[in-house]
Amino acid sequence: MAIVDDIRSAAAWVAGRARHVVVEEDAIAAYAAALPPRAELPGLDAEAHVVDGPAETRAAFFLTLDAINFGSGWFPTIRKRDGRSGYFTVALGVRDRFRAHGAWSARELRTIDAATVAAVLGQDPAHELMALFARSLNDLGAHVADDHGGRFLGPVQAAGGSAVALVEELARWDCFADVSRYDGREIPLFKRAQVAASDLALAGAATFGDAGRLTLFADNLIPHVLRLDGVLRFEPALVARIERGELIAHDSPEEVEMRAGAIQVAELIAAARPDLTPQLVDQTLWTRGGGARYKAVPRPRARSTAY
Repeated sequence: MAIVDDIRSAAAWVAGRARHVVVEEDAIAAYAAALPPRAELPGLDAEAHVVDGPAETRAAFFLTLDAINFGSGWFPTIRKRDGRSGYFTVALGVRDRFRAHGAWSARELRTIDAATVAAVLGQDPAHELMALFARSLNDLGAHVADDHGGRFLGPVQAAGGSAVALVEELARWDCFADVSRYDGREIPLFKRAQVAASDLALAGAATFGDAGRLTLFADNLIPHVLRLDGVLRFEPALVARIERGELIAHDSPEEVEMRAGAIQVAELIAAARPDLTPQLVDQTLWTRGGGARYKAVPRPRARSTAY
């Protein structure tokens, strides 16, 4: 089976036996019908991303950014740009570096350190997240250098027009690792590997004939949106922990159920709305999560390099 089929199968298996986070299947049809049409779905934020210039530069930007597109559990502790979330604080820092000095080469990423990352992102170099970012970028640089001759378009071209093939390659790299365990079974999720494929396509650095096979990109925000929208039901004890600001352990049953449940919801929505793929459902719900209603309620936080 392709990796995306493994993700779907595992997510459905978790959702079918979940104890803490339950999919409200009776709510799916109405919820799917109320989602906006495909033509109204958001694209990339041109202010926060590199969406023009050579394809190699765009590929370098998104592979670099998505290699460090994690850390939401730490975001309340970092310095954020005015009016911007943790994700956009990181994205804008990387974008500014690209505008001022161009892309890091694979060789530079291979040896980049926490202090350099912190300077680019405007953060304390002693913050735990900076060392994790540096380690992920080191791995990215090593793979691009060793496997693709230092070319960031190398993985895209090797995928031969297949988003799934690109995800399968990235999933073998430590910097995109994302497999949990639940009831003794490995649960592949690979949020950021799939985000990278999606971002590269949206930026015009890649053309894929099978992007519709991607799943929802499971993180902590979309389960939060689905809970508030009445499509995922969290047990009361879990809601209380989240609203107290308690961290949810990565790989805990609760965390895996949240992420798997969101993937399963997207599959059900796509079945009810043939014009929407799970990838497009993800774009809609992730953007919705930036709204005031969703920001006013504490969201689940886990400290993980997966998302």
